[in-house]
Amino acid sequence: MSRYPLGKYERDTITSRTGKKLSEITLEEVKKGNIQADDIKISQETLRRQGEVALEADNPSMAANFERAAELVNVPDDVILAMYNKLRPNRSTKLELVQMAQELLEKYGAVNCAKLVMEAVEIYEKRGILL
Repeated sequence: MSRYPLGKYERDTITSRTGKKLSEITLEEVKKGNIQADDIKISQETLRRQGEVALEADNPSMAANFERAAELVNVPDDVILAMYNKLRPNRSTKLELVQMAQELLEKYGAVNCAKLVMEAVEIYEKRGILL
């Protein structure tokens, strides 16, 4: 069980994507040049721990959001931005969205994100907001 907020109580146990502990990421270390941009990006583990906190607080919807966010940690930013644009109403065909879900699943192992995209395909199709 993690103590919330993680940033206050778990500073020595949570790490960034590069493995730096939160307690090691200080203004002093930034000034020394020891902290790079990638050092402040969140890790899958931290997002999953946030999801555990959400479950402990009886918030399964938020826990699912943290799980999907954890899946997206290793997806390049430009891919995420392209996906965001494709998911806007009247921006994509059904095939484009299905292909996006396949890419999430096969290339990035983002099972829950792919499932969410497929749910969007069904809803978009019912509402007539596909190209």
